Amino acid sequence: MTRLLIAWLSLALAACTAAPANGIPVSMERVEIIAEVPEGTGPVYLSGSLDSLGPWKADAMLMDGAGTERRASLLRKSGEALEYKFTLGSWEREGLGPSGTVMANFVLSAGETEARQSVVDFKKESRTYIEDVAGAGIVGQLDYWLDVPSAFLPETRHVSIWTPPGYDAYPDKTYRVIYMSDGQNLFDPRIANTGTDWGADEAMVAVAAEGVEPAIIVSSWSTSKRFEEYSPWHRGEDYFRFLADELMPRVEAAYRVKTGPENTFHAGSSMGGLISFHLVTHHPDVFGACGCVSTHVPLSEAVVAQVFPDVPVAPDPDTTPYLLRDIEAGLTPPPGARYWFDYGTDGLDADYAPMHAVLRNWLLTNGLEEGRDFSARRYEGATHNEASWRARLQDVFTFLLAPQTEFSDP
Repeated sequence: MTRLLIAWLSLALAACTAAPANGIPVSMERVEIIAEVPEGTGPVYLSGSLDSLGPWKADAMLMDGAGTERRASLLRKSGEALEYKFTLGSWEREGLGPSGTVMANFVLSAGETEARQSVVDFKKESRTYIEDVAGAGIVGQLDYWLDVPSAFLPETRHVSIWTPPGYDAYPDKTYRVIYMSDGQNLFDPRIANTGTDWGADEAMVAVAAEGVEPAIIVSSWSTSKRFEEYSPWHRGEDYFRFLADELMPRVEAAYRVKTGPENTFHAGSSMGGLISFHLVTHHPDVFGACGCVSTHVPLSEAVVAQVFPDVPVAPDPDTTPYLLRDIEAGLTPPPGARYWFDYGTDGLDADYAPMHAVLRNWLLTNGLEEGRDFSARRYEGATHNEASWRARLQDVFTFLLAPQTEFSDP
């Protein structure tokens, strides 16, 4: 079918209404998105929050035009806001703003039918930034291992290893290690998904300035299989095997690290928080404490069926969160394990309070002491993104590395 015929069909639909399952017609409206891009830019794609755009599929809609102006015309429900971004076909090649970093989502509000945005450039391939590690402004030393393979996971991945200032100056000193997920977001804003990195190097240096012994940070980048690898109920065990049997021995051979669960921790956000919880709860002989940041605790079979349609679930998916099912089945925290949980009050995090209350009660019921063995902290006004996590990472590191510190929820 030619693009002309597709456009004709779209125009015909613009004059119609959709009839959802409840029988109530939904009014549709046509909107147009215009992007101004640099001369010589290749094919530009529109991605966004509508189902017709993936949602958030990097190459969802090829925009019309071949010069400095690109256009996309699409339908949305009347009264529905549209969030969107521009790419060159992958999230590694996302549009950049005047600062040279990834921009926040553009929003076409309800009632608006046209928007024009300027894209000054597009992200380069991550290897370009990796080769220019000095351009990241890292405090300390950042090394990369590229395309690390695994016998347990289907895709290769990059690994970032950060060592604190003074690492080379004191060759007899050994360090504890914090393993972290989503490594592409931790150190370099040029690579980070949202244009804001966690500032993990600055956070660790700030912790050290408070008198806490700093740790080495080893961060595995996520892949297209992120959900399955970070889900304890899918391929989380395979991810553990990658860490314990493949990555950790290599780190221990290359760097001066202390070993044992009392010196080895894991931290991550959202799905990365779930795998952090799993690693400590089910493998306490390897990981002694976890930093579970904005953990996606509502995850259930029903959520998987809705958000990850390619992942198999039961024909009648259960709405009960996986974690709640495990707790009700008798899950107990292992002796000596330490847990950091936190969440914000805005965005996706706004739905997290009920299950965090369940987790807190579970920990208390099993004899853990709040402030010593665990923290369940709520951050007012924080949302589900790197900027919010950056703002509180020092708290996470302090809890993991200075267990004598007393914590209480604000």
